[in-house]
Amino acid sequence: MTVEQHQVEESKVNLLGMSPKKMKDFFVEMGEKPFRAQQLLQWVHQRGLDDFDQMTNVSKVMREKLKEIATIHYPEIIYHDVSKDGTKKWVMRMPGGSAIETVYIPEGDRGTLCVSSQIGCSLDCSFCSTGKQGFNRDLSVAEIIGQVWVAAKSFDVPGEKRERRITNVVMMGMGEPLLNFENVVDAMDLMMHDFAYGLSKRRVTLSTSGVVPNLYKLADVSDVSLAVSLHAPNDALRNELVPINKKYPIKELMAACDHYMSSLADRRKLTVEYTLIDKVNDEMEHAKELAELLRDTPCKINLIPFNPFPASDYKRPSNNRVYKFRDYLHNAGYTVTIRTTRGDDIDAACGQLVGNVKDRTRRSERYIKMREISETDQSAGLQ
Repeated sequence: MTVEQHQVEESKVNLLGMSPKKMKDFFVEMGEKPFRAQQLLQWVHQRGLDDFDQMTNVSKVMREKLKEIATIHYPEIIYHDVSKDGTKKWVMRMPGGSAIETVYIPEGDRGTLCVSSQIGCSLDCSFCSTGKQGFNRDLSVAEIIGQVWVAAKSFDVPGEKRERRITNVVMMGMGEPLLNFENVVDAMDLMMHDFAYGLSKRRVTLSTSGVVPNLYKLADVSDVSLAVSLHAPNDALRNELVPINKKYPIKELMAACDHYMSSLADRRKLTVEYTLIDKVNDEMEHAKELAELLRDTPCKINLIPFNPFPASDYKRPSNNRVYKFRDYLHNAGYTVTIRTTRGDDIDAACGQLVGNVKDRTRRSERYIKMREISETDQSAGLQ
């Protein structure tokens, strides 16, 4: 593609990221009937098409018009790998040169897609590899839903009807979803729309580290399932592991979660995510504190044994420590699961997503320098 052709493509409207309402408005402004929006949504998201010429129930005149002013542009796949357990990972390059990662996890009749909302992450949780890469920018709606589009299309077999392999989507990849509020909400709406991916509100989950004001805001516009990345039962420890806790401490966070869950029409439970780190937050006293903290919150607890990544001093706890922690909570009356580590052989496990972030915060640069100083001091101590 020449520079001129690229500039023309860049000037076109990308229909991939259009919400149903915006798609309808787009066609009405063109002087077309609103039902055209339904047709395009189905061709793009349910059939996985990016070629207007193949949209056979759209008139030729309309197809030519669309080719002039619109495009269906999805993220560029620069790497794709499949784990020995069937987990898939895609690395997708975004405009500007940075890359994000998306992971698909099959388990029985369930297929969960872990979707990124930002390039990097600004929150710098101490146990997460993504946070150590720094932050570049928010993803657009097209870049978020484009990850779903790419993953769904990977299951297409030429000549056969599309088989739905993605049963669940979790906004749990790179980034903090509530810091990219509008784009994430629009993308989730597309995931749940009948003419797009048709996922149930119970099968789309937003995971947050605790952006409290936007959690209240979410209750006004969405009814997706909610997961909270807690990881510690008290403020002193959570301040170290999840720095945003210094701004929105646990009491405020849990009040916001309770408000959101009570706003839902059905009786869903909050998912509490708790990464277990050896001799950091996995002692029995932490389990007791956690049980007391969640006593009045209908929830299920998802324990995640820490997944090591380069330059981290944290360690994965032994199975014995993990099971003791689980058993205490279970005996206290909680529904507790231990997340099975999937895709760690391709660095696709929870907390391992790094992409390729052109860091605007310079956090990654500072982190590398700190590691170098620490390693130099350790070396000197051994001599």
